[in-house]
Amino acid sequence: MDKKSIIILGLFIAIGLIILGYFIKSGLNSFSAKDRIVTVKGLAEKLVKSNTADINITSQVSGDNPGELVNKLDSEINKINQVLGYKNFSGISISNLNFYDSKTYYRYEWEGGVQVKVKADRYYLSKKITIKINDVEKAESIKQELILSFIDNNISGDISVSYNFPELNDFKSELIAESTKNARISGEQFANDSKSKLGKIKTASQGQIAIAGMYYYNDDHDATSTILPAEPYFQKVRVVSTIVFFLED
Repeated sequence: MDKKSIIILGLFIAIGLIILGYFIKSGLNSFSAKDRIVTVKGLAEKLVKSNTADINITSQVSGDNPGELVNKLDSEINKINQVLGYKNFSGISISNLNFYDSKTYYRYEWEGGVQVKVKADRYYLSKKITIKINDVEKAESIKQELILSFIDNNISGDISVSYNFPELNDFKSELIAESTKNARISGEQFANDSKSKLGKIKTASQGQIAIAGMYYYNDDHDATSTILPAEPYFQKVRVVSTIVFFLED
């Protein structure tokens, strides 16, 4: 090989090494960029009011003669219906008879450090009356009025209030979108502070949902600071989304 050929070959090798170095550097930069990420969380909350409330009245009798108990329970239900009739309630429903046989007439209790045999009722019969209330803000006061009326009329019955809320799916997508938006805002703030730009999403977890209220609490790792609504006819729905963004120069 003559001197001229050697020079040309060396020139091609040098150019090849330069090009190879460029692509290696570019690849390393690209690889390094993929490692530059930021993980942020976005929060969205919504206070949800119940649609309706149910006032539940459970009347129960117990004894050893089922026939007598049926008549006794019907008498109690009639007295309750009379009280409800005076108050002009509508939307009233009565459940079917609930019958329970404990299959025992005695139980054992401790008295003065001694176990003694005590008479127990074998049969338990109950029915539940439900009153649908549209004005949920008055449900608790109606419950208190009924308790006083039952006392005045010598009626026994357990009275409670339950609230019916909109379906979670009605606003779930809205909250997830808001939590994602808030996560991006947090990511952009971090990127600005680090003299970078927020890139594409690398990974994103579906929003973790927690519901909190006086009668319902779902303890969630990312929602332990949730403040419970002051009124029982409200629930707070909280969504936390975790998103990983790429950072760019």
